Amino acid sequence: MRRQKVMKSFDKLEYRDDFMFGKVMEDTELCRDVLECLLQRPVGELKELQTQKEFRYTSDGKPMRLDVYNEDDDGQIYDAEKQNRNNHSREELQLPKRSRFYQGAIDIDFMNKGNHYKKLPESTVMFICTFDPFKAGLSRYTFRERCDEEQSITLEDGTIKVFYNCAYKADDIPDEIRKFYDYVMQGRAESDLTKRIDAAVIKGRKNEIWRTQYMKEWVIIQDAIEEERELKEKAEKAREKAEEATKKAEEATKKAEEASKEYRERAEKAEARIKELEAEDAIKKERERAEKAEARIRELEAMLNG
Repeated sequence: MRRQKVMKSFDKLEYRDDFMFGKVMEDTELCRDVLECLLQRPVGELKELQTQKEFRYTSDGKPMRLDVYNEDDDGQIYDAEKQNRNNHSREELQLPKRSRFYQGAIDIDFMNKGNHYKKLPESTVMFICTFDPFKAGLSRYTFRERCDEEQSITLEDGTIKVFYNCAYKADDIPDEIRKFYDYVMQGRAESDLTKRIDAAVIKGRKNEIWRTQYMKEWVIIQDAIEEERELKEKAEKAREKAEEATKKAEEATKKAEEASKEYRERAEKAEARIKELEAEDAIKKERERAEKAEARIRELEAMLNG
């Protein structure tokens, strides 16, 4: 039986945990400072900040959530995602495909508000990872659309995807990013930004409303996991039945082919026997005609001799 994931105590939640990450990032100024630290450039004043923003674009109608969705006063959109391994392989996480899906969801949401595609805003999807997402040893991985034949030509479609490797060990990165990475991985607050984040985390652990929300969210997640497990079991049983039915059909087809082969062989033997009998009958008749002819000849000879 599959072992259920153990619920982490609310009092031990850290900034790297999805729930606490989302709650702490609800602080507009703190969220903006984190974005500026990671992007290493100014970010406009955040006029729309939503944590766990839902998009209902999945085929079964279930919501797809963005951890921290932001829009600044310049119209630029930022999606910050906290990503832990959680015992999953890099292949299972499918971060490249997820980044594409999130970027597409942001664009569709903008279009669904009655906007024209020509006014699509610049958007940045950011994954703050507690592991090296591409195993290439870089501190971060930034992706933009470029021409394969001429790398100096960029598509300029306004989309950027950035994957941050908080497990990066070297010191050849800006000090504020180094300290942010250290805080995410080890909980060591040594910069003004990480101290403010840590203070927000400590304060958040005392927030009873957050505690209740965390408990409810855990139940919802476990229900979803159980539902998915049951669906997988049903799908597996259906697959097994389909394979069994296919096997029986193949066996029936094989038996039918064998029966058909046996029938053909019998028919061929019967036809050959008929031909044999017809040949024997023809020989018998020919012999009888020959005997009659010979008898007639003898009669005629007797008459001539008499």
